[in-house]
Amino acid sequence: MNPILLPSNRPPERFYRGGARIDAFRREHGAAERVPEDWVGSTTTIRGEETLGLTTLPDGRVLRDAVEADPVGWLGAAHVERWGADTRLLVKILDAGQRLPVHAHPHDDFATSHLGRAHGKAEAWYILEGGTVHVGLREDVDLTRLSTLVSGQDVEVLLGLLHAIDVAPGDVVWVPPGELHAIGAGVLLLELQQPEDLSILLEWHGFAIDGPALGHLGLGFDLALTAVNTRARSLEDMRDLVRSAPASGSVFPHDADPYFRLERMRVDGAAVVDRGFSIVVVTDGALEIGVAGSAGERLRSGSTLLVPWSAGDLDVAGVGELLIARPPAA
Repeated sequence: MNPILLPSNRPPERFYRGGARIDAFRREHGAAERVPEDWVGSTTTIRGEETLGLTTLPDGRVLRDAVEADPVGWLGAAHVERWGADTRLLVKILDAGQRLPVHAHPHDDFATSHLGRAHGKAEAWYILEGGTVHVGLREDVDLTRLSTLVSGQDVEVLLGLLHAIDVAPGDVVWVPPGELHAIGAGVLLLELQQPEDLSILLEWHGFAIDGPALGHLGLGFDLALTAVNTRARSLEDMRDLVRSAPASGSVFPHDADPYFRLERMRVDGAAVVDRGFSIVVVTDGALEIGVAGSAGERLRSGSTLLVPWSAGDLDVAGVGELLIARPPAA
């Protein structure tokens, strides 16, 4: 199998605004008001949907079905031996056209025990266009107080509980499961996450969603909020969660390695992307990318390439930069 150049895959009518920055990054036009996410190489559906969110390949198959039909060809034997046909990865390009609500995602044990899901939702971001992010509590908060703030929708206090940090292009943010967070308006980012759509919403005023009905994953807030980390993050902790990415190599903290990996590669001449299932995003310049020994396809910034394991190494030529998203190492 050869690498596959993917068009954008943007589920409509999400509960928050955005999309124009994805248009600019992708060199597309005419985004609607609420298409703020591009689900790249997705085998994951939006919660409650049968197909919405899945990537469709050029031959008409959805990627999920293609991987299930040939898991070794897509993922490699070591991956399949450990995890079967589970890609263990969801990649998004996200444009916060408005500040997102304060929310958190459950960890694996909670998702398995209470939701019957194979994964929780750890996530991490690579910042493409900067702004402010809100991550981690500045003080300990007990569940009783948190529940009161949620039921009263005391948004100013909820947001004020979190560290507010300015981020710039090339910064990375690690968001462990359970960590409260909110992405500020104007931020464009590449997000790697576990392949689930599971969010516990603590805030919903001003968003196109029925928070009291949908914000607790069907569990009730008393139970859902037990998945939230209520312990404060020190400034030293925050330096581990939010930091500048190195110029090359692995960019996320080691704590993210059990969930997913992201490599930054600056190219000036020639380079090689090592074999393995991956999603390659061109973030700068223009590069020719192809399987080793063959003529490559010229890709400009904003292009996304889905790479099966069986494609082997990729040769890259030109001047530019790549981000290479991968599942955890088997």
